[in-house]
This record gives sequence, structure tokens and C-alpha cells, in this order.
Amino acid sequence: MLIRQATPADTPFMLELLIEPAWRKFIGQHEVVTEPAALAYMEERIFPAYEERMGFWLVAEKSSQSPIGICGLIKRPYLEQVDLGFAFLERVWGKGFAREAALSVIEYARSTLQLLELWAITMAENGQSVSLLKKLGFAFSRKISNPEGEVLELFTLSLEKK
Repeated sequence: MLIRQATPADTPFMLELLIEPAWRKFIGQHEVVTEPAALAYMEERIFPAYEERMGFWLVAEKSSQSPIGICGLIKRPYLEQVDLGFAFLERVWGKGFAREAALSVIEYARSTLQLLELWAITMAENGQSVSLLKKLGFAFSRKISNPEGEVLELFTLSLEKK
């Protein structure tokens, strides 16, 4: 598996990910249905965070280098801590890619950014994300509401060395 910054050349993949039913159900509704709109989405929501050594990085299969998902760190205005996020094409669910990518990102947060804690948010109905977060060592903290009024489950992970 490879993890790298996304580029404008990844726009077709990003469109594929953004229109997947799971994205629309668990991450959010949006009007992105064309490649120009997907590129604008990336320019607004993905690329700027790279300047802060965070953001969603593209995850690709090692052998084919084909993009299969995104995983990374975001500082959301309504959360007190940096948030781990991930989304993968449904066709690769259950193959361990999300876990492997998330473990790499967690280690980056701990060793490079020297963060002491990570948060993650998800909808309670997103059983696969909840399960993965628990496998990664995250613990349920509480329910919160995002600015859109959606009720989300907040999970936390201590990165302090024991």
C-alpha cells in the first residue's frame, strides 16, 4: 500500500469515491457529480491542509498504484483535537487497507506531529467505521453534533507513550 498527497491528476478517482453510496450515506451529501466539481472539492477541502502537514492523503494499492481510498488528519473547526478520517471504495472494504492506512497515519500523528491525542467521528449507523476505530484502539467518548446538526459518535485515542 502507498500513501501520498493527492494531486489534480487524481480527480477521476476522487469523483468515483465521492459518488459512492457509502460516502453519501455516512460522510455527506454534496453536489459533486462531474470531474470539474471533484477538482474544485479537492482544491477547497483537501489540498489546503497539506500546508499544515495534515489533510487526506490518497491511499493506493502498491502493485498497481491504483487509488483505493483516502486517509488522514484534519483539524475541524468544531472539534478540539485533530481528527482521523478515512474513506475507501466499497470494493476494497474488508481487505485491511483502511486499517493499514490508519495505523500509518496514527504513527505519523504520534512521531512526526507529536500529537498526544487523536479524535475520530462517525455516525452510529456506520458499523464498519465504528468497528475499525475500536480495532485501532479508539474508545467511544460521547455523542456530539456537527454544524449541520447531525449527531455523531466521538471516539478518542491517546497517543502518549506508556
